[in-house]
Amino acid sequence: QAQLVESGGGLVQAGDSLRLSCAASGRIFSSRVMAWFRQAPGKEREFVALIRWSNGRTLYGDSVKGRFTISKDSAQNRVYLQMNTLKPEDTAVYYCAGGIQWSRYPNDYDSWGQGTQVTVSS
Repeated sequence: QAQLVESGGGLVQAGDSLRLSCAASGRIFSSRVMAWFRQAPGKEREFVALIRWSNGRTLYGDSVKGRFTISKDSAQNRVYLQMNTLKPEDTAVYYCAGGIQWSRYPNDYDSWGQGTQVTVSS
């Protein structure tokens, strides 16, 4: 398993932007796909975006499509999530995940960060 550490969360106003970062170390060969999920209190963990290390192919959840962009820096083993036009409903703990499958489902990922809080006020 890879070790994943998220950073970049914070408290912002609606309409603002944030960029989250996920630093990967350790056995990163096991994480062919990197993803972002989020979880708000009382809700299930929600798929946000994913990217394939090898070719940079991406996929987005419907709720963030057109506003969020996932990207990678393979040389630095980092994955980013650029979040624009943030809304109060984006408020959640955001988690970085790694796995071997192209998947929207959290149970297909076996490496997880501790999460970073994003709070969007109206």
